[in-house]
Amino acid sequence: MPIQFERPPWDEYFMLQAELAKLRSNCMTRKVGAVIVRDHRQIATGYNGTPPGIKNCFEGGCKRCQDRMDGKIESGASLDRCLCSHAEANAIMHCAILGIGTGTKDAILYTTFIPCLECTKMAITIGIKKIICLDTYPETDYNLIKESGVTIEMLDKNRIQYWTKSLLNL
Repeated sequence: MPIQFERPPWDEYFMLQAELAKLRSNCMTRKVGAVIVRDHRQIATGYNGTPPGIKNCFEGGCKRCQDRMDGKIESGASLDRCLCSHAEANAIMHCAILGIGTGTKDAILYTTFIPCLECTKMAITIGIKKIICLDTYPETDYNLIKESGVTIEMLDKNRIQYWTKSLLNL
């Protein structure tokens, strides 16, 4: 009798990588992870937080996030004051730092939230053709995504939780 063998499909596998990346986030208000994949190979990773060399958000590095935590501003307000770079932007910058520019054409962006307008524009610019997410984000421009020809796919969070639990049982 053959041994039962199970492994995650590609989309779930790479979303698990994005979930893992978000554990490095230093943002106090929302933890996000992202990976960029081409031809079933992960080429970049990102998580949200303050830029290198800047005091971490959870250490008081971002006044806007502290104000949000203190209830002085609402979610989505004063985003222009936030010092944290988004996970998707960090993954895209990772490509630039490593010189992977041409390698992003027709790539897939896996992210724990649908990207904001700025990250969407960057993803379109570098040639991302598909965005796979786990959750929505209030600052998303769906019309821009549709016009660009980029497709969005939402994964079932229960499937990601299934694989996370299976890791703990190995």
